[in-house]
Amino acid sequence: MTWNAKTRRRWFGALCLIVAVAMLIAGDTKAQPGASALGFIGYWLGCFLCAVLAMAAAIIDVGAVSREAHDEQKALFEKTLNEIQVEKRKRSGRDRTKNSGDLRD
Repeated sequence: MTWNAKTRRRWFGALCLIVAVAMLIAGDTKAQPGASALGFIGYWLGCFLCAVLAMAAAIIDVGAVSREAHDEQKALFEKTLNEIQVEKRKRSGRDRTKNSGDLRD
């Protein structure tokens, strides 16, 4: 199964968020009174790091989605302009033949 960049980015963000929430729940419910201060700080720093990574993935995803929307809007605008130009050429070609036919009659 091939994953594009959007799928990888979203799975990474979801995984980081799930790990952060799991660590938050585990740290809140399984608090050990005899744990060392360094272990406590390391645990919550890891939880914070997972949350920051999830937020970073979300921010990057918003930027990518915005870029994709801009590119699609630009392509649609260009396609519409091209269709208008083609229609204009068709109409101007018909108008010339009608006008020249009117002058002969």
